[in-house]
Parts: sequence; structure tokens; C-alpha cells
Amino acid sequence: MLTALTNVRVFDGQRLTEPTTVVIDGPVIGDNSNGAQEVDAAGATLLPGLIDSHVHLSGPETLNELARWGVTTAFDMAFWPPELIKSTRQHTGGADFRTAGLPAIGPDGPHAKILKLPAEAIVLTPEDARRHVEARVAEGVDYIKGVAEAPGDGGPSQETLTALVEAAHEHGLKVVIHAATVGAYTVAVATKADFITHVPRNGVISPDDIAAMRANGQIDVPTMTVIESMAGPQDFLFASVAALREAGIEILAGTDAHATPGLPSRIAHGESLHHEFELLARAGLSPVEILRSATELPARAFGLTDRGRIAPGLRADLLLVQGDPTTDITATRNIRAVWRAGNRIGA
Repeated sequence: MLTALTNVRVFDGQRLTEPTTVVIDGPVIGDNSNGAQEVDAAGATLLPGLIDSHVHLSGPETLNELARWGVTTAFDMAFWPPELIKSTRQHTGGADFRTAGLPAIGPDGPHAKILKLPAEAIVLTPEDARRHVEARVAEGVDYIKGVAEAPGDGGPSQETLTALVEAAHEHGLKVVIHAATVGAYTVAVATKADFITHVPRNGVISPDDIAAMRANGQIDVPTMTVIESMAGPQDFLFASVAALREAGIEILAGTDAHATPGLPSRIAHGESLHHEFELLARAGLSPVEILRSATELPARAFGLTDRGRIAPGLRADLLLVQGDPTTDITATRNIRAVWRAGNRIGA
């Protein structure tokens, strides 16, 4: 069905437009409203579907929950076995996703002790790291994930993680490195991975590491929501994100949403991204910067050129909210409608 949203203001990546008409033509945004069913959206704002740049999926039900909250794309950071990934990719009723598949971890870090990852996730040497990448490529993953720990905390060595990054880049894949402590950050930055996910739960990122991130062109996904769940809303959490922003490091919104047994707290899929927005605001990001961190910027950073903006020909991944989230970021919670590839969620 051809649908025309009339009298709607559109977030264009920088500001709100004046009231206009946006056409949903099947799975894409159209440019001709002839014969369309009109929906009056006066007083509302149309956003690109939101993107959560760090989640953990457990199957189609988590994709459905994401979509209900306006999250139409998610970047998964640990998903296995390959058969479950394949079956979940066939689900079309919820959010779209990309995945790293099985992450590369060390033998004695928290991931090895708490999570029930297969033994093949453990990489001890650069050769192991290269074999890990080859195996994930054969499974058809979208990028590679590695886990850094501070020296002595049981993670892979910096040499091993650097080999992981280099091998992934040889295959044209980007790399996300987990770093949740100050010491792990130094290891992660030195690998020259494309993305570093989390901010430290035990202090502020060092100025030297932030300077190196800027020189390397690295992107950060702070996941303040999950760090807050472990350490509380500590001043150093906000200080790290503020320092990244001040240095010009690109920041993407991500939550570490999961329903993983054995972890101390569950991070709700979908709703948590709106909480992440509120934490980013406390760290000093403007509403427009926050909206960009969950739309245009992650789409570009992860190479998804068909979404993240609202323009004819792009995917009709859309979120309609009441109010103006460019001045009040909490307005993203006032959801009126969500479309994923032109299909209205819950309709």
C-alpha cells in the first residue's frame, strides 16, 4: 500500500524540516504520492529508524522487541551457532541485523569465565586469530569482534588482537574490539581496530589513548547503559564520553542489550536505547548529535548506505514520534508508529 505521511516534520540529520509529505512506497521511500493513503502527522517528527550499534540477540523475539521501540537495525556482537544466525536472518517481522558471529576471547577473562562460549572462541596466538577470522568469514559474518582485557586480566595479547584486526582487514571486514577497563582500552586502541565498544567501568580513558584514537580514526560505542548497570552512574563514565566528544571522536549509540543468563543485569532490547540517549545527553551530547549517533552515523560507519537517512529510494525504516526530539531527546519515547522496510510494526 502506498502511504503518504502529510504535515510531518522530518529530521534530516541536522535539523527539523518544515512540515512536508513523505511517501512510503513498498519497502522504500517514494517521491510520488498519487493514489496514496494519507496519514496526517501534524505535530509529529519523522526519524530514520533507529540503529543500536551494540546488542546481543537470542533469536527472533529480540528482533521484535527492538522494532517495537523504533530500533529497525541492530549490530549484534556475539551470536552463535551459525545455524541460529541463519534461521534468525530469515525473520522479517522485526529489526534487521548484522552480526560478528562468535567473538575472539582470551582464556581467563570474564567472557571465558562467565559466558558459555564455545572453546573455538579462545585465541592464544596470532595464528589462532587468523584462523578465527577465516572461520568467521566462511560462516558469512558481517564484521569481526575481539575482546581486549588489561594485561594480566586473561584476554588475548595485544599482538594476537592486532593479528585479528589485520586478518579481518585483509578480508575487507571491519573490527570491533571490546574494552571495558582503562587498561583494556590501551590494548584495544593499539590494535587500530575500526571500533572500540564500551567505556571503562573503572576510570577515565587516558588522554594518550584518546589522542591515539583520533589519529587512528577509530569510532567509539560507549554503551553507557551497560556500564552504568555494573558500576552505577559514576562521574568517570560521563567524563570519558565527554572527553571523546571533545576530541572529535565519532560516537555511536549502543546499549549492550542482552538477556544472557548468568550476567548480573538484563538490558532490555529497544527501550534501553532511549535510556542510552538520556545518558549521552548527561555526558554533554546535544539532541541532534544523539540522533545522528543512532541513524546516519552508524549506517555510514558500518557501510549500510540504504538507511540512516530519509530520502527517496532509501529503505523505509522510519520512526514517527510525537514532539520534537531535536530539542527534547526524551521525545523519542513518544512513539506513534514504526515502519521496517515499509511494513508497519504491529499493524
